[in-house]
Amino acid sequence: MQEESFKMSETGVAPAAERRDATVALTMSTVAFAVSFAGWLIYGVLLTWLVDTAAMPFSRSQLGWLLSMPVLTGSVLRLPVGVLTDRFGGRAVMAGLMLVAAVPLFLVSLANNFADLLWCGLGFGLLGATFAAGVAYVSTWYPPSRAGMVLGIFGAGNAGAAVNSMCGPQLLHWLTKAGAEPEGWRQLPRLYAVVVAITAIVFWCSVKTRRGPGQVSLAARLAPLRRLRVWRFGLYYFLLFGGFVALSQWMIPYSINSYAMSIESAGFLAAAFSLPSALIRILGGWLSDRFGARSVMYWVLVTVALCCALLVPPRMWIESPGQGVLAPAGGEVTRLTPDAVELNETAIPLRAKPADVRAIAEQSWLLLPTITRWQEPVVEVGQTIQRRQLLARGTTLIYFQANIAAFTVILCVAGFAMGIGMAAVYKHIPTYFPESVGVTGGIVGVIGGLGGVAFPILFGYLLDWTGLWTSCWFFLAVLSVFCLTWMHVVVQRILSKEAPKLAQRIDHG
Repeated sequence: MQEESFKMSETGVAPAAERRDATVALTMSTVAFAVSFAGWLIYGVLLTWLVDTAAMPFSRSQLGWLLSMPVLTGSVLRLPVGVLTDRFGGRAVMAGLMLVAAVPLFLVSLANNFADLLWCGLGFGLLGATFAAGVAYVSTWYPPSRAGMVLGIFGAGNAGAAVNSMCGPQLLHWLTKAGAEPEGWRQLPRLYAVVVAITAIVFWCSVKTRRGPGQVSLAARLAPLRRLRVWRFGLYYFLLFGGFVALSQWMIPYSINSYAMSIESAGFLAAAFSLPSALIRILGGWLSDRFGARSVMYWVLVTVALCCALLVPPRMWIESPGQGVLAPAGGEVTRLTPDAVELNETAIPLRAKPADVRAIAEQSWLLLPTITRWQEPVVEVGQTIQRRQLLARGTTLIYFQANIAAFTVILCVAGFAMGIGMAAVYKHIPTYFPESVGVTGGIVGVIGGLGGVAFPILFGYLLDWTGLWTSCWFFLAVLSVFCLTWMHVVVQRILSKEAPKLAQRIDHG
């Protein structure tokens, strides 16, 4: 009966009651995922505040590990959660995960040291696994032809990260009375825990139980793991979702250190990245349904690679030897001024040094690098000079402001691309693996979530090795190019195999 109703939905003649149930399931799943996502990434705001106020001073490496622990749990458990969802249905699994995770989330309020926060993070990291349950559950209500749009809507629950970035700092400011009562931070995880628990109960009461295709053996469910295609999709998601999760948290300390922002302003900048990229998943799903997921992925990977490459140059002030001035003939220096050297009473012009070089950095809007040159005499009046001897040493100053407005625009474009790409990746799954959406989506989600674990740690090591906060963009740009290259090679291989004559025409045309 369930398979018949699914087929009826695919033809567009499903009963009104079923369409209504499907809409409710999609809406509540998206809300539940958004709340879970906000709770999952609470450490991004909370730990930054604790370190910034010296309430709990952690080293950079400790901070990286604490940020990664919830993401680790939520990522690793996505595969078993996908299996459980295929077996028992998304309603029970998703509500159960949220209720269980609310307990360690509440216990964060009792933490007093690194170990306490580490174990609590591992516990409430269960919230990240709700994504696998939601994908499998929502997919049972809609046909594959609408999978891109539907999963894009569900994936917009990533907006929980933006809500967290915007509201978290403000809540901490209010709960601690602007820092006058530092222990007020403990109310924040309690508040999140209550919201997660209430949302789980509302979700359970408002949706109906629905499972995927009939009973399938565990071996059959895990069969997609032997397909290289699944792991390739996982790498795409590793970059796009893992990068999204990591940057949603990394942008707060990044902004504070790179642009001397307050934690509240840094939270808004992180939200400027995470909110659009989350909501744009809906557009990504529609584009994938309309033009094909692979075509969308081409544009996504090119855009991410380009944006990250543009963000690599840091704010910098470089003074380098420049073009000097040589004596055109031998003689005696008769006079020196800031803009000339007189040799045998013949003036040889110089570029005068600006009166206040540092004023360049105080200009409010410098989009492109600014190059300033000057020349300073190295000879004295009365000195005898040989032909081709150096009269004035040249200096070239290169200043790049890394303008905050330009940075924000490029960051948001990268966020848009990541959001569209996340939807495009999951568009592939119901198309290629309709019988095991939960498991396949679970393993892709695991790999993507591991990106959220690995990236903050890797970003921290890159920062230690290079001393540059922008080193994270270099890594993301290189990974984007690698994904793009692998995808293009696979496409060319498939084209050559399935349509050799057409491939030959393309290659020579």
